[in-house]
Amino acid sequence: MNIRQYNSKRHLNASKIAKKNNKRKSTCKDEKVLCILYYISTADRESENNKRTMENKFEELVGKLNISPLSVDILQQISLILKEQDRECLCSFVHKSFDLLLVVERWVWKVLSSHYYDKWINDEYYQDFFYTVTSFNKNLIFNNHNVTVDTKGSLLFCVSIDQITDIFTKLDRSTDVNNPFINIISLWLDNHSHFLYDNPQYNIPPVIDYIGRHIAIKYFMSKQYKLYLTELRQPHLIQSVFTAKFLFYIKTCSFYLFAYTYLSIKSSNYPYTADEMISYLSEDYLEIVHVHSYNVMSWNKELLGCIAHFVGLIWGCCWWDGQQRTQLKILFPKEQIACDHVEDLIRIIAHTPFYKRTKSVRSNDETILMDTTFMILLIIVQTQNINWLFRSNTTIRDTIISVSETALNDEVCLCGYCLLGEALGDDLRKDLKIADNISDYFFYMIQEAWNNSSNKYKQIPIEHLLKDFQILSKNDSIQQRTASSSKLPLFIEMSDQHPIVYDIIWALSFNHDIQQQLRSNSLFMSKLSRLAPQCHNEQMRKSTHGILWNLEINHQRRSISQNTNQNTFHIMISYSHQEKDLCKQLYNELTKNGYRVWIDFDQMHGNIMDAMAQAIDQSEIIIICMSGHYQQSNYCRAEAHYAFQRQRQIVPVLMQKHYKPDGWLLFLIGQLLYVDFTKYEFVRAMEMLSKELKAIHTADINIIPVQPKQDIDVVPHPKVTITSPKISSLSTSSSNIIEWTSTQVHDWLLEQDLVQMPRLLNHCDGRSLVYLLKYMDVSQPEQILSLLQEDSLRLINQNISLIELSRFHSMMHQQK
Repeated sequence: MNIRQYNSKRHLNASKIAKKNNKRKSTCKDEKVLCILYYISTADRESENNKRTMENKFEELVGKLNISPLSVDILQQISLILKEQDRECLCSFVHKSFDLLLVVERWVWKVLSSHYYDKWINDEYYQDFFYTVTSFNKNLIFNNHNVTVDTKGSLLFCVSIDQITDIFTKLDRSTDVNNPFINIISLWLDNHSHFLYDNPQYNIPPVIDYIGRHIAIKYFMSKQYKLYLTELRQPHLIQSVFTAKFLFYIKTCSFYLFAYTYLSIKSSNYPYTADEMISYLSEDYLEIVHVHSYNVMSWNKELLGCIAHFVGLIWGCCWWDGQQRTQLKILFPKEQIACDHVEDLIRIIAHTPFYKRTKSVRSNDETILMDTTFMILLIIVQTQNINWLFRSNTTIRDTIISVSETALNDEVCLCGYCLLGEALGDDLRKDLKIADNISDYFFYMIQEAWNNSSNKYKQIPIEHLLKDFQILSKNDSIQQRTASSSKLPLFIEMSDQHPIVYDIIWALSFNHDIQQQLRSNSLFMSKLSRLAPQCHNEQMRKSTHGILWNLEINHQRRSISQNTNQNTFHIMISYSHQEKDLCKQLYNELTKNGYRVWIDFDQMHGNIMDAMAQAIDQSEIIIICMSGHYQQSNYCRAEAHYAFQRQRQIVPVLMQKHYKPDGWLLFLIGQLLYVDFTKYEFVRAMEMLSKELKAIHTADINIIPVQPKQDIDVVPHPKVTITSPKISSLSTSSSNIIEWTSTQVHDWLLEQDLVQMPRLLNHCDGRSLVYLLKYMDVSQPEQILSLLQEDSLRLINQNISLIELSRFHSMMHQQK
């Protein structure tokens, strides 16, 4: 055998050995897998057998509940089975044992309402059983895994009105303020409150209406309730104050009334109005929060529960049926009271352990405290005109940001971000670098709710999310984040089912990048064109007109009707209808002084955008009535932009105390001086405005005195022809660019029909233009475009148009 044959045979033998080894290894591996599968299968069978045994045992035990005398061993075993139902297996247990659980729940109510409770009330086994069922029910309420609301409600509310009457009677007759019976009833009613708040769509059974009315009349309006509130106003409370009866009145009754008030739209028999309840509570509420905000670090769990639910009750009264009415005026008759209360609430929620202990569901007092406190703050911001406090006080801002970014509860975070979006100006949001976080948080929740068959994100309906985002969508930074995150298609997709989305898209469409994205969507553009004249929903029709208006780029080329000057309006008043009363007073004074004034008192109908444009085209001067409401209004923003585009003389006046324009409005008015109607008496402010108006060139207009009309025809009659007001010619008389002022530069850029450059180069004079041209000529085009792009995004929140930049470059060389 030669060496080659030897090696070949050796390799063959080695190959055979390797195959045998691999086969042996494979066999071993298969055996291990089989063993594992066997053990898993055996464990599954054992688990299934255990479940079946447990279910049989549970059925046997429940069947013995009505046997007299009842062995406490039965209660102990049922308690043990209920305690074993964790989050994962609870749903399956409820589905398979629903009828048995219903027997248990009804048995508990029967025992609690019986006349022989002395036999069991002090028995530790009975007490443990009641507490176990209470704990099981609470877990059931907050288990959102395939246990239907109706199933939960059937188990929780299987009590009759007669039984509740007997329970309240025994509670009232108890002379022991720490009677265990009071504790047990409190826990069961607290579960009712949790469920009602978490499921506002649930049809209220008569027994719930009965309990709510009884608590409101018998306990809430009692001397005892007010006596306990007086005790709660004391700064240093010893533990013995918090008896079972004290906690029932202040914590449980407040919680139940809050949940019942939250659903009061479904109840026509509510015994008191929100105004009556706020008047009854306001003094105690403000004092309790104020006193205890200074010792928050020493709160015990009982005080925490009392304040959390008391704040919740106030919120429920202030947001009656989701409407802001007169309650805030009762609660805060003066601005300083509202400011002081905001600072008190901030001291409370700034306590780190509170928001660190928040849960994803509203199941503990810390989460309830954070949620209700944030809701009170949001209502204050929306109604009390104290945004300036949130903007100027860094502690308030930092606290809200910390809670919003740390708390695990989505409702708390959502409310916190709404607070920041509502209270802080656009520039401040950018400086704090929170705009992106706010936007992304909303996008995530809206997307999840839209993809969910229930149209909810967890327990938050998509309608609530869209309503909150509608407010945020007015902000430039939110608009830009929407554009850069490519979220516009999501809103377009939702528009058919949720008309509010059209108003959101209208707000977003003020952004240049959003405009480009809209124009590229031919299907949606066709849909808008059809909806604008035909839609039966008036608000949706207005929004579609607004979107289409923002997508037109040549408003400056609109034709202006020609006739005599005597039909020209000297002034148009652009304002938010929130300031209607003051603006009507302003209109009356101007007309008395001989000005022809156009104003929309009754809110226009039809194609508002064309009517608005016609009014501006017919007016020489536009008075912009600045306020937070004005800045948040899509109509007002469109009016102001069009007036700016048409080169009208703009005269800003301040209508809201403490308001400081920012974002698009600040850019629009630039360095213009404004008349402050909140700082001076009306007569004095009118004198200052008159001087400003006289300083504007109106020599070519024949001012004809007119009297104010009772009913103003807000849309100019189509048959009347109006003379175009003469616009002052651009003062670029000097041919030497380097001598131009910033005003001359601005006017020249507008003459060239440039849209972005006048805004981007707002404060540049002629010398600056010359230097910019030289820099553009000697630098790389990519570098120039990148630098200008950064400036454009920072200054005007838009991407610079390459076409407009090219036109600007060409025109500068021609002018030079």
